[in-house]
Amino acid sequence: MNKKRIGILLSLAMMLGLASCGEKEVNTKLVLNEVLIENTDNFQDDYGVQSAWIEVFNKSYTSADLAGFQLRMSNQAGDTATYSIPKGDVLTLVKPRQHSLFWADGQPNRGTFHTNFVMDGNTATWVGLYDSGKKLVDQITIPAGTLQADQSYARISDASAEWEVKGATADKYVTPSTNNKTIEGNAKMEKFQSHDSAGIGMAITAMSVVFFGLILLYICFRAIGKLAVSLRRRNAMEAKDITCKQEAKEKKLGEAPGEVIAAISLAMHEMQSDVHDVEDTVLTITRVKRSYSPWSSKIYTLRETPKK
Repeated sequence: MNKKRIGILLSLAMMLGLASCGEKEVNTKLVLNEVLIENTDNFQDDYGVQSAWIEVFNKSYTSADLAGFQLRMSNQAGDTATYSIPKGDVLTLVKPRQHSLFWADGQPNRGTFHTNFVMDGNTATWVGLYDSGKKLVDQITIPAGTLQADQSYARISDASAEWEVKGATADKYVTPSTNNKTIEGNAKMEKFQSHDSAGIGMAITAMSVVFFGLILLYICFRAIGKLAVSLRRRNAMEAKDITCKQEAKEKKLGEAPGEVIAAISLAMHEMQSDVHDVEDTVLTITRVKRSYSPWSSKIYTLRETPKK
């Protein structure tokens, strides 16, 4: 019977393992964040060349690796170019809430971040990001004629759902490898400051948190103390073969006398106050043996009292 149960459990474990291996979770940390197709007077790569680029953003608060991912681009149906991001480059690890820029210049021999395709703004451009398991992570379609030279198609803010054209006006500028929307102030802090300019609410909140924490500590220590007394009383009852709790309470089993607590407290106080010198608890007495010599005898070195 036991062997049958073990076999059933092993079969279920194998089925769960196969199911977990078969269905790999799609990486949703990385998203397409901004795309610029026609670059005439914009950001330059490490070679000083102005090319189209694709920005990927890590929206999570943990690092995400782009190694093994794929960038796919298509300007017309049935014609899709694929660029596999190489493995082994430490720069493919995107830090939390940071960006990674890929140059669509058709020259992958220039480095990891140079794709093998170029983009054409005269037709609709589709860009897709696939994970290492060839599953679609994110995609965007830029309609034909939407972008002029040095204009990008970007999310309003990093990882937001809405897209807009950047570079057409001064307040909406192109932002390669940086935040799509620059936040100059803290709206929550400004709102709190307007409602509590004197700081009274902040002071009350801070003191409430402190007192609440102290109350929780008191409750925890109280409960731990009661639990310790109960366990000590139970052990004492088992040692003295007493089953009646009332009798054990009357005899104060498990409770230390006040004199013992006072002695322990005094010893701890003396130890923390360093009232005693640090002394060695081992005494070593060595017996010195000296052979007699008249040269060291005191009777020959002391002055004799003259006789009258």
